[in-house]
Amino acid sequence: MNRIPQIVTFATLCGMSAAAPAWGGGLYLYEIGSPDVGLAAAGYAARAQDASTAFTNPAGMTRLEKSQVQFGAQPLYMHLKFHPDSRTDFGPEVKVIKGPLSGDDGNASAWTPTAGTFIVTPLSPDLRFGFSIAGNFGAGLDYGDDWVGRYYLKDVLMQGLTLAPALAYRINKKFSVGASLNAMYGILEETVAVNNAAVLNPSFPDGEMEIEDRTWGLGATLGVLAEPQPGTRFGATYMTKIELEFEDKPQFSGLRPLLEAALDSRGLLNATLELPLDVPQAVMVSAFHQLNDRLAIMGNLGWQDWSEFGKVDVTVSAEDTTSLTVDRNYKDTWHTALGLQYQLSDPWLLSGGIAYDSEMVDEEDLTPDLPSGASWRFGAGAQYAWSEKLKLNCAYELTWTGDLSMDVNRGPLTGRLAGEYESVALHVMVLGLNWNF
Repeated sequence: MNRIPQIVTFATLCGMSAAAPAWGGGLYLYEIGSPDVGLAAAGYAARAQDASTAFTNPAGMTRLEKSQVQFGAQPLYMHLKFHPDSRTDFGPEVKVIKGPLSGDDGNASAWTPTAGTFIVTPLSPDLRFGFSIAGNFGAGLDYGDDWVGRYYLKDVLMQGLTLAPALAYRINKKFSVGASLNAMYGILEETVAVNNAAVLNPSFPDGEMEIEDRTWGLGATLGVLAEPQPGTRFGATYMTKIELEFEDKPQFSGLRPLLEAALDSRGLLNATLELPLDVPQAVMVSAFHQLNDRLAIMGNLGWQDWSEFGKVDVTVSAEDTTSLTVDRNYKDTWHTALGLQYQLSDPWLLSGGIAYDSEMVDEEDLTPDLPSGASWRFGAGAQYAWSEKLKLNCAYELTWTGDLSMDVNRGPLTGRLAGEYESVALHVMVLGLNWNF
């Protein structure tokens, strides 16, 4: 018992940089700095082989007989570049200034350092306590100041860092239950260029609008784990929605008097925007089966309720606008995965997996702040047992979305933005350790 405060403090310090950009399917991230990356998340709710089960399925903590700390450093590289085509047009007024047809392409490719930290410790023979820090929700993009779609978006950071204390109880040898409290720290930052030239003079430079807020939201994960026979496990989790109630008064800069007066006359210069986000509920069902002493197979079926997600565009679309927000059309997503583990030798455990996630938005509704589509995940990993107490692991995963077409037109100040994102992909690498004590 007296170890718990020290372990939680250690986990918090290790996980402070855990928030990460999500990709493909919805905005939830299966990649949380754990060995699941090498399986493309297959067996997510049933594997229960290390401390990361405190996050993926709290009920699985009952399988760990000793205290355990797991940490994974997880650098990600996102390849995202937009190529405008001849349909892109902000009107004749702005063609003589920098952009849009002579502006930069939207290259938002970038590296992001992320991490995940997980702990489990026994409280009694059948009761376990766990604590996790993981950045499993959000997106971060920076297109730069001069790209062709700057009147829709220059940069956005929308992320959630989850702190999750958890408990699990073993009812009998075949059945365990668990739950975690998910305290999500939400961050929302967005910058949009404002088109002075379209209503004033082609020589006028852009203005700018910024919004920024931080908030907390609470949710929970409920999990069950059944093991009808040794080596065969079935797990299921239900993650409740988390409400992030963002709000901010937009900060405008560089507006010319005519446009500033037009926005002020409609009460938009000093209006407080309410931007609620419903981080959606989700269900995951997984299975794990040990075929023999060396080979195991596992899989998933999941659902995420993105039709209830509340993200809205924030932009100045016209000089006579009465609102700075635009509603969005999202739909639920489905996930399926299949993976294998192979015990090559006593110290070496190899893994591989493949997964598919459906799209959360149709291409006709695609916008530059969330250019998401259906995705395939391909993962491979290895674990090395350095000693009885220490295991080291590494993994790589490619999340492949491919080409995405976009054609959006919100008004005379934003214009028409049309073209294609080519070869959209996310590369994920994990270097981790697992320490039993």
